[in-house]
Amino acid sequence: MGVPPMNRSMGILPMNHRQDADATKSHVRGDSVKALLYTQPYTFEYTDVPDPVIGDDDILVRVKACGICGSDVAGHTGKTGRRLPPLIMGHEAAGVVERTGKNVPGFAPGDRICFDSTVYCNQCPACQQGLFNRCVKRQVLGVSVPEFKRQGAFAEFVAVPHWICAPLPEGMSFVQASLLEPASIGTHAANRPPISTSDTVVVIGAGTIGLFILQAVRLRGAKTTIACDLNEFRLDLARQVGADVCLNPGKINLKDEIQKRTDGRGADVTFEAVGFAETFRQAISLTRTGGVVTAVGNLQKETEFNLQELVSRELTFLGSYASAGEFRTCINLIASGQIDVAPLVSEVLPLADGPRAFQRLLEGKENLLKIVLEP
Repeated sequence: MGVPPMNRSMGILPMNHRQDADATKSHVRGDSVKALLYTQPYTFEYTDVPDPVIGDDDILVRVKACGICGSDVAGHTGKTGRRLPPLIMGHEAAGVVERTGKNVPGFAPGDRICFDSTVYCNQCPACQQGLFNRCVKRQVLGVSVPEFKRQGAFAEFVAVPHWICAPLPEGMSFVQASLLEPASIGTHAANRPPISTSDTVVVIGAGTIGLFILQAVRLRGAKTTIACDLNEFRLDLARQVGADVCLNPGKINLKDEIQKRTDGRGADVTFEAVGFAETFRQAISLTRTGGVVTAVGNLQKETEFNLQELVSRELTFLGSYASAGEFRTCINLIASGQIDVAPLVSEVLPLADGPRAFQRLLEGKENLLKIVLEP
């Protein structure tokens, strides 16, 4: 079953949107391009930037849609250390091949494609094993740290190596495709711990990644999925994507409720998709003896936990970082409707409206989850 068509009035574009003359108009090498440039904390400028440099192994992509990630919102405050200006952010994107380098096989101008956010070398031992998120030379689109700067996709064009790209099916819109990257992160996380058909799985945090973890966990066959969040709007989205139980820890004693629903055992597997020390410790408290805690969120660098509890209860702690090529699998999961992205898209806006979109997401006064920008 395909994904239902999206309604523009709901802030989501129909499947065959923007098939206009601009989609085929050739870009002249050396032209300046429009981009959303991060210039200093809390500040973006919609401005001209130099044409991306295209290597022999690269594809120049005309970006058609790019989602604003929570890490971008946090990063533009200047507090994370992973968005050093000046920088073009954006890593949740899809578009059309504009031009290819001489060593690029299998892609041609006009092809509709998506691409991973992780730029891996494709040569190191980790890459050879398909563990691309562990690449020793790993970079991330739209991220700038002292070790590297990689310009992202909040722009008319972005250059990416061909091996991180994949073709899109004709029935998938670019807006849908812009959610392949977070869907792959949620799927990767869901694949980290063992999950059986008798398991109760708790997901703390019903943001974008948490909602994709919930859907991927259901596909793995978990008996019961429980979403936990302080935000009722997000809990409602969790219900829409199939969570069996939705709990607000601001209104109940979460540990007591989980114990009650599991006959006093606790959750078999718990995912922490927020990234705070407090919620990580909460995840530990909800998990049964012998259970698994998987950390996905990483807003805070350090936390304290009871080492004796880890040892005496024989808990397993797992980390989950980015994805390892799961976005190729997610193409089929989204196209077939097994993963539903529509409820997660709050608005689709022009790239020029990016500064205000970031401000709205940071303020958190509206019921917004994912805003997708279109160059």
